[in-house]
Amino acid sequence: MSRLLIKNGRVVDPSQKLDEGLDVLVVDGKIARIAERITDKDAQVVDATGLVVAPGFIDVHVHLREPGYEYKETIETGSQAAAAGGFTAVCCMPNTNPVNDNPAVTEYILARAREAAAARVYPIGAISKGLAGEELAEMGEMVLAGAVAFSDDGKPVVSSYLMRRAMEYSLLFDVPIVDHCEEPTLSARGVMHEGAVATRLGLRGIPAAAEEVMVWRNVILAQLTGARVHIAHLSTAGSLEAVRQAKARGLRVSCEVTPHHLTLTDQAVAESNYDTNTKMNPPLRSAEHVEALVEGVLDGTVDCLATDHAPHHWDEKSVEFDKAPFGIVGLETALPLTFDLLVVKHRMPLSRFVACWSTNPARLFKLPGGTLKVGSPADITVFDPELRAVVNPEKFRSRSRNTPFAGKRLRGWPVMTVVGGKVVYRRG
Repeated sequence: MSRLLIKNGRVVDPSQKLDEGLDVLVVDGKIARIAERITDKDAQVVDATGLVVAPGFIDVHVHLREPGYEYKETIETGSQAAAAGGFTAVCCMPNTNPVNDNPAVTEYILARAREAAAARVYPIGAISKGLAGEELAEMGEMVLAGAVAFSDDGKPVVSSYLMRRAMEYSLLFDVPIVDHCEEPTLSARGVMHEGAVATRLGLRGIPAAAEEVMVWRNVILAQLTGARVHIAHLSTAGSLEAVRQAKARGLRVSCEVTPHHLTLTDQAVAESNYDTNTKMNPPLRSAEHVEALVEGVLDGTVDCLATDHAPHHWDEKSVEFDKAPFGIVGLETALPLTFDLLVVKHRMPLSRFVACWSTNPARLFKLPGGTLKVGSPADITVFDPELRAVVNPEKFRSRSRNTPFAGKRLRGWPVMTVVGGKVVYRRG
């Protein structure tokens, strides 16, 4: 019988409205007791004085690249990066090779996760076969195999007809449709946000409207079908307004925002001298959009935070800005980036912060976790709200290093991650 006792921490659990100094006892992988001054002579004791003890953080948007692109990331290295970033669970997108558009690939991912993963891994199945946007994938069979949601992330579902059918079909299983919102004839092979900075740099721009058109379409289809629709990596003020209005009308529409869209503007491309680590899709937006996103997180319109962890090999990014792939890694910097911005700078209540990373993702995707209630899986994130450290990509557990935050000094780092009662990461 394994026993772990975390003592003297500040336990913050929005699911139980807890925010107080308590001890947490874990027995055989489950939360056994939460109370003041627990003693257990047989338990491994961890002193969490000065630390925050929260239900395990869940990232609903990562790219683990396996199968097919193991030179960028594997399920093993990606889950190690997750654990080091304070995440106890991740949902992985289907744009692998082969695409996760059938139960065989879903089962393969889960088998690899059981063999090698440090964190829990939940596959997201493709909406369309081969991500081609032409024919629905084997959604029902993937749900039976273990898929928790559907998305063609990396590509938009252009056909409104296909998206309607996907939403209708998803109702049979009550799983969310996660959409990468981009109208490709408007984005028109752009490489950064359309605006004054792009003009000055001579780079093709992606207008905010390219995202907003598709978000509004999805809101209309959510109303038509009654499906659960989750907007991935929302990046514009207009998209946020669409979600706000959808919520006001009682539609089952939710959204996520990434740490990089909250902390960087398109000016970062100019200041970095065309560093391809500032190239992502959707692109870094102008300051007015970033300010709107932060406000959306603070007022609760944004349901959860997610990294869109997108590892790329260094030589893929070591090309001209136009030619480089979109995306950055995010698992190992997400917690301090958002803590520094939202809790330290904007005084966001810690319970709301934890909800955005844990309770809300678990609820939206119907995942185990997101709570420290007695009897629940002992998935726990412990972080130090006072710990300051510099981002050093050379120390990443991820197989890739593509980050624009190298050298940035941040506050609020994870110090211990527990999955099913087992310590999978501890800061040395």
